Amino acid sequence: MSVVTNTTTIGAIELPSRRNTELLLLGFAVVIPIFAYANAGLSIHGKLPPGMLTYGLGLGVLAGLAHLVVRRYAKYADPLLLPIATLLNGLGLVLIWRLDQSERLQNLAKIQFGAFSESAPRQMMYTALAIALFAVVLLVLKDHRVLQRFTYISMAASLVLLILPVIPGLGADVFGAKIWISVGGFSIQPGEFAKIVIAVFFAGYLMVKRDALALASRRFMGLYLPRGRDLGPILMIWAMSLLVLVFENDLGTSLLFFGMFVIMLYVATERTSWIVIGLLMSVGGAAVVGATASHVKARVTAWLDPFECYRTSGACEQVGQSIMSFGSGGVLGTGWGQGNSDLIGFAANSDFIFSTVGEELGLAGVMAFLLLYGLIIERGVRTALAARDPFGKLFAIGLSGAFALQIFVVAGGVMGLIPLTGMTMPFLASGGSSVLANWVLIAILIRISDTARRPAPAPAPSPDSEMTQVVRPS
Repeated sequence: MSVVTNTTTIGAIELPSRRNTELLLLGFAVVIPIFAYANAGLSIHGKLPPGMLTYGLGLGVLAGLAHLVVRRYAKYADPLLLPIATLLNGLGLVLIWRLDQSERLQNLAKIQFGAFSESAPRQMMYTALAIALFAVVLLVLKDHRVLQRFTYISMAASLVLLILPVIPGLGADVFGAKIWISVGGFSIQPGEFAKIVIAVFFAGYLMVKRDALALASRRFMGLYLPRGRDLGPILMIWAMSLLVLVFENDLGTSLLFFGMFVIMLYVATERTSWIVIGLLMSVGGAAVVGATASHVKARVTAWLDPFECYRTSGACEQVGQSIMSFGSGGVLGTGWGQGNSDLIGFAANSDFIFSTVGEELGLAGVMAFLLLYGLIIERGVRTALAARDPFGKLFAIGLSGAFALQIFVVAGGVMGLIPLTGMTMPFLASGGSSVLANWVLIAILIRISDTARRPAPAPAPSPDSEMTQVVRPS
């Protein structure tokens, strides 16, 4: 008797990895800043900048290495996050280099510090370190769900990061805000990293407590008010935000942390009452601190009437100059290197670098940058929707919400929409802490999106999937 066996293999349909799409977009993300660099050099000096080839090769190599890491260790990740981050970072380097060429800033640095040091080469070094850290995160963090084990450890770590700038001898007071620490000659802004660490705590805590927080005790004016004992978490975060604002004079970080928690709380519970309560508490806290803290009060005064304050005391001349730079840019801008945003001073390299965009690229350039930021936020929200686990959903929406809030408070501050906060524009502004933290944020979103899109392993073959045919001899 002979037996003939035919086995049918049942496997999962493999989704396209979209890595080739990412590589093609990365090519555009590298070429566009190179053309912008050439344009700025021709406008300022009348010739191509001497370091254009080195800059282009450096940015291309860094982007290529990041792509190889994603292709190898996050095959199914979102194909837009890395190219958009690379494009923003590359254009940020061009903006910083353009401001380095200002004779006003060079003379001001020589007067204040005795020498002038360009920020663009240092920012390029920070970019290389940030992309290396991006690769390390993808290599080490094989599964984002591992971070759930460190829920309460991350809470303690975030509190330590927030407290560091107020420690005597370690913290540094920069333009009235105590948000920096000085280590070995380098300045670090711990709040940039704290936003990622505290998102781990929020995601882990809300995943466990969301059912209890979703319960409502009574209905008042169309809102479901939470029970008194469930107000504890939001009261704690509100108090912590106020303490950060009072002791560090840091309005931006306080708004960022409190807003991120309210967003994640709403997503976890689907209760509109949390949004209303959070907004009322944030407005109440800002009103109290704005009326008592001198540093915050000065920023509120500058926001209410920047030009009157500019004429009387000069304490808010940067805000007035920023608004004038946006106004002089018009729809299409003055062109790369043809603006006067360097009148704002050294802040043009950090807080007010978006003013350079508004003046030299105009309304069209501002909308293009905001669209790029909006795409990162949209891909983060899409990643949250696609995530299969509750922790990943909350973590992705928390990181996306924090990124969106930071864009809002920075752009709103330099445009005069809200009081100035002192935070840095992600990927554009000069500073190592910001670029390092935001590349880590992109790496985590890429890891979550890879886990969400990765096909489930094929199930083990069952006896029903095997067809056995027995052939008997005649």
